[in-house]
Amino acid sequence: MDINGIPAQSARTARFTLGLPTSFSLSPDGRRVLFLRSRGPEDRTSCLWLLDDDGEHLLIAPDELGADGPIPPAELIRRERTRQSGSGIVSYSSDNAMRTVVFALNGELWTLNLEDTKPKRVQTAGPVVDPRLDPSGRRVAYVTERSLRVVELADGNDQLLAVDESPEVGWGLAEHVASESMGRSRGHWWSPDGTSLLAARVDQTPVHRWWIADPANPSRPPREIAYPAAGTPNAFVSLHAFDLAGRSVEIEWDRAAYEYLVSADWDAHGPLLSVQSRDQRVLHVLAADPETGRTQLLHEQRDPAWVEIIGGTPARTAAGKLVHTADEGETRRLTIDGQPVTPEGLQVRTVLQVSGEAVLFEASDEPTECHLWLYDDTGLRRLSNGPGFHSGSRADGALLLTSNTEAGRSFVVRREGRPDQAITSLAAQPALTPRITWLKAGEREIRTALLLPSWYQPGERPLPVLMAPYAGPAMAIVLRVSGWWFVSAQWYAEAGFAVVIADGRGTPGRGPAWEKTVHHDTLTAPIEDQVTALHAAAEHCPDLDLTRVGIMGWSYGGTLAAAAVLRRPDVFHAAISGAGPSDQRLYDTHWRERFLGHPDAHPEDYDRSSPITDAAKLSRPLLLVHGLADDNVVPAHTLRFSAALLAAGRPHQVLPLSGAGHRPTDEATVAGLMHHQLQFFKDALK
Repeated sequence: MDINGIPAQSARTARFTLGLPTSFSLSPDGRRVLFLRSRGPEDRTSCLWLLDDDGEHLLIAPDELGADGPIPPAELIRRERTRQSGSGIVSYSSDNAMRTVVFALNGELWTLNLEDTKPKRVQTAGPVVDPRLDPSGRRVAYVTERSLRVVELADGNDQLLAVDESPEVGWGLAEHVASESMGRSRGHWWSPDGTSLLAARVDQTPVHRWWIADPANPSRPPREIAYPAAGTPNAFVSLHAFDLAGRSVEIEWDRAAYEYLVSADWDAHGPLLSVQSRDQRVLHVLAADPETGRTQLLHEQRDPAWVEIIGGTPARTAAGKLVHTADEGETRRLTIDGQPVTPEGLQVRTVLQVSGEAVLFEASDEPTECHLWLYDDTGLRRLSNGPGFHSGSRADGALLLTSNTEAGRSFVVRREGRPDQAITSLAAQPALTPRITWLKAGEREIRTALLLPSWYQPGERPLPVLMAPYAGPAMAIVLRVSGWWFVSAQWYAEAGFAVVIADGRGTPGRGPAWEKTVHHDTLTAPIEDQVTALHAAAEHCPDLDLTRVGIMGWSYGGTLAAAAVLRRPDVFHAAISGAGPSDQRLYDTHWRERFLGHPDAHPEDYDRSSPITDAAKLSRPLLLVHGLADDNVVPAHTLRFSAALLAAGRPHQVLPLSGAGHRPTDEATVAGLMHHQLQFFKDALK
């Protein structure tokens, strides 16, 4: 086994994701599936594929279209905010019948009729961003140069719907906090009949400006971004209904009290939206009249900490019943017209689909697993089996089930009375297989993964320990899945470490009470839980050497690692902090104020949740790593932290990554960084 090849393999395969099928669309009759996939495990160009009764068919390979030219800057920003990477077709849109597909490729608009499989380029008024085909398949809404337009596929007529003279105003795209922190990646929505549109207007005038420079290339001008840091003004966001005759009306709500547009949609009952107060303690679900713009309050949700946003909600059934969630004690429950329909202990994660009176959703009754569930007029039932993370979609008599388990990923279409039909994964198999022992640590049963070297023999020799958490509210990683982070952890284990990964308080999947433990203090409880997990792992495996413990993490995990070595040097003896948001006042409004409130009202909470406050306590080796092109957690976080350490006379190391964003992606940087981190811990922990 050549473990030295793992870092390079991980980089070449984009962490083993290239070649995985994604972005599925199931036809109404359940007989066809559209999806995206590259043509191999190291191919970064995403292609459009079709699965039907005859198997899989490559519909569109972007390099065969001859489309070239630079990707529009607005599209690059949208991809970054929605975590889309790679090249080729990164998203597409189809009509309700799944007869026609549209997509953008390097700013050009393309359409494909699935009956003739010959893509056609559509002339547009400018570079195309986020094209959306109307449900009837006749026209496409798209954004170009801050304006929202609609082009007719039949005759090519291209109509301007909305534009502002001010360069600070854009139409039809999500603003920063919507895509980064609310999960709303869209800014325009078709009506069911394809004759009207909802569109967001975003005015960036009040938002403070930051400039991201490339110090390795001083000849390049800095890039300006509108970044609403905690406590500063947000963009002004309004919502408008348009018809194709040019008439428009603004959707009315109290934007002074509810400045966040959390979600929007247009179903058979009309426009439906949810808005949230700046302190995020109140969320209103509103029904809107597209003729007058007036709204009606359908539901109000309040929480003394914050109202958690759940993907896919609010929604309405065919009968108009409101689909939402309610936090009741330690359980997040699915509600239909205000009535809970899921039991205590089943944590609803995401609503995937509302069809007729049926609701398809993801939920967990065990934090290391997530299953596909269905609620309809026959009751509640689980559609997936076995440990793992399961999701999917439904159509007439068909279920598309996507599963990620420890054994790998699978994608299968199940139809009544017919054999299952699999969709092929072309992703690479890691050259290293994770060896995971699953533990429940302490009284809180903190879900913990322990990885030991394949050559380890009990009692042979003590093993230094490497804690590798994320442990933040954005995601849980102690899941019974095949994840790149487990492959990476096993690579460190093969080098002689016992690796411990733990999801403590604040991570998703264990209910609202668990998540909201970190309100006003995002570090104290998570650090305590990492200590608990470490001791539980050592109790399970006495060869863990608790006198040599390192901790490393990225993003929130980087902040946690730095704070852990500062506050508990008796437990943690070295740390690597990657792209950690060290100065909490530099992160965006919606995400940071959710947990810490407004910095003017709660300055002590911001100080308590920052490792900078404890810089003078550093007594252990610390390596800070940051990409210099990071516009999510900007490099200023690490630079300010380093300055505080220097001012306190505390030696440390800083590793800048030239040209890298929030996570490095190029092979040389990824591989070099993993080897550098390994050597750092070998030196620090002897």
